[in-house]
Amino acid sequence: MPFAEGNAKNGAKLFKTRCTQCHTVEEGGANKVGPNLHGLIGRTSGTVAGFKYSDANQKKGVVWTEDALFDYLENPKKYIPGTTMAFAGFKKAKDRNDIISYLKEAC
Repeated sequence: MPFAEGNAKNGAKLFKTRCTQCHTVEEGGANKVGPNLHGLIGRTSGTVAGFKYSDANQKKGVVWTEDALFDYLENPKKYIPGTTMAFAGFKKAKDRNDIISYLKEAC
């Protein structure tokens, strides 16, 4: 199932409760446990300056499109075996669509 436009407002709530512990979205935002996500759509995995990625993430070389994020966010460890991202994923397609829609607006 590919990405379908979701509810960005709901995605913002999901991001706040599930993602802000590790990520920021604003331009010039700090890297935390995870990298800053500003400019995520269209960026290649493992390329945020100043963030130490796992070898697996750097070598994956995926370009973050909406569809790639949709697949990744379901189960990050399955999509990139060896990633250090501890997040288990968004199992519901609606939640993935909502968070990606938010990221498209916020980043």
